[in-house]
Amino acid sequence: MQTAVSSTAAQPSSGATPSALAAESTTGSASAIEVQHLAHRYGSRVIYDDLNFTVPAERVVALLGKNGVGKTTLIRLLMGYLKPSGGQCRVLGEPSHALSPATRARIGLLFEGHLAYDFMSIAEIERFYRPFFRRWRRELFYDLVDRLELPRDHKIAHMSCGQRSQVVLGLIFAQDPDLMILDDYSMGLDAGYRRLFLDYLKRYLDQGGKTVFVTSHVVQDMEALVDEVIFLKRGGAVLQLPLAAFREGFRCFAFEQDGSAPPQPDAVIENVDLHGREPLLYTFATREQLTEHLREHWPQVQLGDERAMTLEDAFIGLTGKY
Repeated sequence: MQTAVSSTAAQPSSGATPSALAAESTTGSASAIEVQHLAHRYGSRVIYDDLNFTVPAERVVALLGKNGVGKTTLIRLLMGYLKPSGGQCRVLGEPSHALSPATRARIGLLFEGHLAYDFMSIAEIERFYRPFFRRWRRELFYDLVDRLELPRDHKIAHMSCGQRSQVVLGLIFAQDPDLMILDDYSMGLDAGYRRLFLDYLKRYLDQGGKTVFVTSHVVQDMEALVDEVIFLKRGGAVLQLPLAAFREGFRCFAFEQDGSAPPQPDAVIENVDLHGREPLLYTFATREQLTEHLREHWPQVQLGDERAMTLEDAFIGLTGKY
């Protein structure tokens, strides 16, 4: 873990498309992050072609996607570590490639794992970071780190991965940032450490005026935390909507067919997959809308019961297993 030192879908039951729900979710809100017509590539490999989204201020927004879709690359672009091929990003009102020191100090950045200065002790690393942040809150650091029940002269090099993460998360909270950008905070953390972090994050949000932009591979953690979700697919296709709207509007149905080719994703069907040996179909359509669509385009398919889904089930259903 590393901190910044200066820093066309079918209609869901409501009758609104996911894109319309996304527009409603940001109406009237200032943006902590704005991404407009972003394009980026590594050589001939296109990461994004025309990526657009916003992170409203004072919201918790999760960026979800399979490995390789460009989540970490996006954070590098937001922090100005990479220059995009086209388009622009703005963070707290400033261009990402020209963030001022004052703005960087308002961002708590967790980036690419739980890394810290291993040669320092707990007390030394707190003293090292303190001068860089005018709003430094020493008590927040020690409130979290003292739960390790380690002496303050204990070297970070002698800590487990979970203990190191506690130290680095304590450093981020002590910065009292207006915006947290957290790239896979759950890496290397067991369930207890993840729960502790989420408890502290909720207290941080209770102060008001705080925004969180987070990626994670542990999708179930997002359910009790996140206001909005952004699903990023390969090539930069993006779907953004309130988490509650996604949970309500995205559906899974079992189905049977007469032995011919299974249905394929189209304007109504988001994905078709097997769960064990049971074929499942994922959609934003209601049962009535989907039945009509199948009758017209996939008459060999007989729709079965709707299946309940966890958030992780729904994530895999939308993005696929691979």
